[in-house]
Amino acid sequence: MERGARLIATLELAPTVRHKLQATGFRNVGDLRGCGPIDLAREAGITHQEALFVLKVAFSADHGDEGIAGAISAEQVYAEEQASRGIVTFCEKVDRMLGGGIPARAITEFCGVPGVGKTQLGMQIAVDAQIPECMGGLQGEAVYIDTEGSFMMERLLDITDAVVDHVHNLGRRATSEECKTQAERFSRESVLHGIHYFRVHDAAEQIAVTNTLPQFMDNHPKVCAIIVDSITFQFRQGFQDMAQRTRLLAQMAQQLMQLAESKGIAVVLINQVTTKVRQERTGGGGSRLVPALGDSWAHAATSRVILFWHEGQRFAHLHKSPSRPSTTVPYAVTAAGIRDVAPAPPPSLHQQAPREEQRHEERELPSGRGQKREWGPTLD
Repeated sequence: MERGARLIATLELAPTVRHKLQATGFRNVGDLRGCGPIDLAREAGITHQEALFVLKVAFSADHGDEGIAGAISAEQVYAEEQASRGIVTFCEKVDRMLGGGIPARAITEFCGVPGVGKTQLGMQIAVDAQIPECMGGLQGEAVYIDTEGSFMMERLLDITDAVVDHVHNLGRRATSEECKTQAERFSRESVLHGIHYFRVHDAAEQIAVTNTLPQFMDNHPKVCAIIVDSITFQFRQGFQDMAQRTRLLAQMAQQLMQLAESKGIAVVLINQVTTKVRQERTGGGGSRLVPALGDSWAHAATSRVILFWHEGQRFAHLHKSPSRPSTTVPYAVTAAGIRDVAPAPPPSLHQQAPREEQRHEERELPSGRGQKREWGPTLD
């Protein structure tokens, strides 16, 4: 068959997707040439993930078994990266540090001490994954795997209500009727319906849930984020055979990475920290906090972010990333969820005026100060 001649109707696509493609003038594979996933999604009225899948299927059908099995062109890789959108956290500095939010097709690990906001960050991501596409979101769903029982419904409702208010405010200013409609449909009920919650009580259950995720994803194609809170809890004790524990963790990490890459989703792992004692040659000693599960686990995630306290302020440190520089930024946990650090209040009239040399000294404002607006989704 001549290249590009295969009909769209013969491709293994969802009937609704095929109908939308044909209704907008795409009759055969050749009609898709030169069409990127973003343009295809807009023109055919399908999601970015559906557009990526269409182009993959069309490319495979057009090229048959040429070349090495499984090979794709660099052009495809570039197109997929350009089409991928990160999931915002509502903290501008954290989003910029990660290159535009929580990245798709990757595993992002957040480590930190208790009380630093790890679980609330996980819930924030589960809600933000559902923000409408016209506002820069993914309009998807999320899987939340709770291994500790730390999933707090009251906090989830607080975070959800804040995001719903933000989306509704944008919807009222939107000029597109489609965007207004998407904003109106975005509600507390729709967000809660879009979070698929799994509670696991031991390592065996955690492994079982991980093994069933591929089939679950097939049945729920809108899922664009998987959050595991925490990845370590059920594996920190009860294992006498440490080699077996390492193998099980490696298999689980590999399965999650395959899901992230094959489905184009974001995987977020929450991790705890543990104390590591150092033995120095000089005879001195000491200890420091390190992510749990040791060095063998350090390579499981694509990116690793360390959350910590310093002088009463929360900070996020990008410890490991394949494409971003190591950076430390402040963030806040508010009643509405994860946010930027609030602006500093103006000085009181009763405060002592600074000395003359201090008044003229050039000083750098603390990171995160001076934000005049809330960071979050905007109208495309």
